[in-house]
Amino acid sequence: MQLDFWIDPACPWCWVTSRWAVDVAPHRDLEIRWMPISLKVKNAVEPGSEWYEPLAYTHGLLRVLESVRAADGDEPLGGLYAVMGASIHDRGERGVTAADMLHQAGLDTAHAAAADDEAWDAVIQAKMDEGLALVGNDVGTPILAFDDLDGRRTGFFGPVITRRPPLASALRLWDGMMQMCSVEGFWELKRTRTERPDFTPPPVD
Repeated sequence: MQLDFWIDPACPWCWVTSRWAVDVAPHRDLEIRWMPISLKVKNAVEPGSEWYEPLAYTHGLLRVLESVRAADGDEPLGGLYAVMGASIHDRGERGVTAADMLHQAGLDTAHAAAADDEAWDAVIQAKMDEGLALVGNDVGTPILAFDDLDGRRTGFFGPVITRRPPLASALRLWDGMMQMCSVEGFWELKRTRTERPDFTPPPVD
């Protein structure tokens, strides 16, 4: 099954959920397609905001991801996003160049030029619109889209998790989400977050 997963490399919650999805994928026959959602664009972040520089930086990284997709298809994007997330969140690095990230992912560093190329913004916007059409505009990241148990394409914001669970728990979370999301009329299940994202590896079952 194709799992579409909308990402902005800036979002730590998105990063944790993405690692959960990667863990689940081989056990539930999922093929993940990484899709862009720019928090800079969606939240209309302007110069002068404390969020402008970090979100402008990751917006540039989304341009790079789309440049790679245009040249080489979807397959390399998981590895490149993994490099981005590990750098930004696991190691707390700021300002690592797109060229360095591409090199770490084993990809052509010429794609780094896309970070400053506004021509990619229309591509990002179109893919953002595709995700938001499924879930509405009052969401952030991550957004996931998949076929429910009745074969209907559906999309939801979340799940939002603090840490990467061990595999048995990861699979229970996926299976439970599939059950809930297959119920027509189900919209939301939520409680207030009391923890920050934790990027440590999950314990072994």
